[in-house]
Amino acid sequence: MHINMKTSLKYIVVLVLLIGFVSCQNNSRPNYQYMPNMYESVGYETYQESDAFANGVEAQLPAEGTIPRGDFMPYEIDDTTEGYDFAKANLTSPLDSTQIDYAEGKVLYDIYCGICHGTKGNGKGKLVEREKILGVPSYDARPITTGSIYHVIYYGINSMGSYANQLNENERWQVVAYVEKLKADLEK
Repeated sequence: MHINMKTSLKYIVVLVLLIGFVSCQNNSRPNYQYMPNMYESVGYETYQESDAFANGVEAQLPAEGTIPRGDFMPYEIDDTTEGYDFAKANLTSPLDSTQIDYAEGKVLYDIYCGICHGTKGNGKGKLVEREKILGVPSYDARPITTGSIYHVIYYGINSMGSYANQLNENERWQVVAYVEKLKADLEK
């Protein structure tokens, strides 16, 4: 059996690479840290003076555009039939006519509501057309109010789940205004 020079050279290169890889492996040593400052960051004591902060103290004002915890307004109407009836009769939008943005309401409605309720509010969304869900009535076929719409968005009703985590308070009110617009358009 005769092995030519090229073949034997290939075997030698593969053997050398294999020996190199095996000999470089050392399980007793930790891996190399490519970004050590991410693994071992400098710790600062809370409320201690330090040169790392603008005014020498870690506690700073919130960044611009953030929402302070105190601005969160809890929704205090219960998720009960009585709560729904109370919201339907008494809850009104805190937005005045200059704060309502139908374009924003439409975008949010199309994302979260249109798939079931239809883009016109007629109860003929894609899931209804494909018979994945049934029984979604048109907005003009039921007595809904500002308060009942908000309450249902917040808690959900029947097979519709809550959208309180997906929409913040202002967004929920924008969707309420848009649903009322769709209802008015259907009733024309």
